[in-house]
Amino acid sequence: MTKEEYLQLAESKWEALQSLQSENSFYEYEKRFDSIMQDLNRELLEHSISRLPNDRRRKKKLGPGMA
Repeated sequence: MTKEEYLQLAESKWEALQSLQSENSFYEYEKRFDSIMQDLNRELLEHSISRLPNDRRRKKKLGPGMA
């Protein structure tokens, strides 16, 4: 993952974070903040590990000498 990809993911959550300012209850603020950050963390983890395959059931091919 490049710095640009990271910044693009973080920027995609910026408006959701800014909308938290309108919350009156700290509980609701914290709940929405946690949800936004969990979603961002999941996306970051998926992008840093690898791209997800189109078919999740497809098995990966083993490298030479691993059969």
